[in-house]
Amino acid sequence: MPITNLAAEFKDFADTAAVIENLDLVVSVDTAVLHLAGTMAKPVWALLPFAPDWRWMLGRQDSPWYPTMRLFRQKIPWQWGDVFQRVAEDLKIFAGKQHLRGAG
Repeated sequence: MPITNLAAEFKDFADTAAVIENLDLVVSVDTAVLHLAGTMAKPVWALLPFAPDWRWMLGRQDSPWYPTMRLFRQKIPWQWGDVFQRVAEDLKIFAGKQHLRGAG
């Protein structure tokens, strides 16, 4: 699948918001883009370390701050393989739903 890096085209954070508005899903670690997508109520998946920042709390897969966000947490410190595996599996499901939505 081709990936286009638009970073060189961005002049300000409004450009970032415009791109996010046109995405079906944002997948990111804890960055400004993640928070922006969450405040825009876009579907967003957060990849979190075993011991995350306090705002992500513990033991939950959702965020009270961003209702459209799912949290994917490390089960073992420094081990991202399981996180990426779960994201890949759920991304297949998400893409299938997007495909069906577009076909209707």
